[in-house]
Amino acid sequence: MADLKQFAEQLVNLTVKEVNDLATILKDEYGIEPAAAAVVVSGGGGEAAAEEAQTEFNVILKDAGASKLAVVKLVKELTGLGLKEAKEVVDSAPSSVKEGVSKEEAEGLKKALEEAGAVVELK
Repeated sequence: MADLKQFAEQLVNLTVKEVNDLATILKDEYGIEPAAAAVVVSGGGGEAAAEEAQTEFNVILKDAGASKLAVVKLVKELTGLGLKEAKEVVDSAPSSVKEGVSKEEAEGLKKALEEAGAVVELK
């Protein structure tokens, strides 16, 4: 039983390169597909692996800041919402400005909103 525990600890502590090498060995030498190997090893990846795999982001307006009017106008421009709807998004902060966008788009939106004085979070 101690050997299995030691083996489990070794699996959990593998680096990304070692996981890739292991997946290659399992596929080439034992006929086990990498997807099955990834399930076994993914438990040790933690949050870092989840962040790397994330491809869609939500832009969350936490606070409009001191320049509320500028933020409302910017939300209207960035989302295509009407003025009333954009004001509702800003007034109901924390609220979602855009959901399911790429990392690049999310970072661009965050930068623009922060320059206007808003507090923004990406999820």
